[in-house]
Amino acid sequence: MFGSDDLGPLALPLVLAAVSGYLLGAVPFGYLVARSRGVNIFTVGSRSPGATNVGRVLGTRPRNIVFALDVLKGAVAAGWPLLVAWGVIRDYNVPSLLGYVGLACALVGHSFSCFTWFKGGKGVSTAVGGLLVLLPVVAAIATGIWAIVFFTTRYVSLASIIAALSLPVSALLTPRRGGWLDVSVASLIALFVVFRHRANIVRLLGGTEQRFEGKKCDASPQEGKP
Repeated sequence: MFGSDDLGPLALPLVLAAVSGYLLGAVPFGYLVARSRGVNIFTVGSRSPGATNVGRVLGTRPRNIVFALDVLKGAVAAGWPLLVAWGVIRDYNVPSLLGYVGLACALVGHSFSCFTWFKGGKGVSTAVGGLLVLLPVVAAIATGIWAIVFFTTRYVSLASIIAALSLPVSALLTPRRGGWLDVSVASLIALFVVFRHRANIVRLLGGTEQRFEGKKCDASPQEGKP
């Protein structure tokens, strides 16, 4: 474990992980893919640039592209600090800390992108990508729970919320040497994802949340700011 005396040399790596994580997360793949089809994703469907709304508006292939790219940016944001740190820093927790900082900032960037007037998605796909690198067992459990809830209810939001809430429990039950750091970060990610779904929670409780039908909505090219 590292103490306060070690934070000085870690300052630059932490800043680099944070800045690169935010910028990677901020790349608005959902917006860009939709724009390539002549659609401003912020003006159609649920007005979210996430893979689910892209799929509703543009179909399966664009949805899968956005999902894969959002997962990838989370994995890269969390993964590159590990590659740099491991082999240089002996303390196990330091590479993990840098990876978690990269992922956390990628989630912020994805949800509040500087490239789209600080609007963005809910961060689920990006979180999955980062956790596949940092906590693969926890990510696998959450993915399985997401699939069960989704195919049972057809609610993407409900599946995402329950999968997110499973993260700290899974991290606690499948401990690694990261210990408190793993559980704490899993808890923060869960809270972030649930917070980003607060409007969905209101609709779920009110019975007005839209189930995923896998059909395209009508969408015409939209102009203006994202």
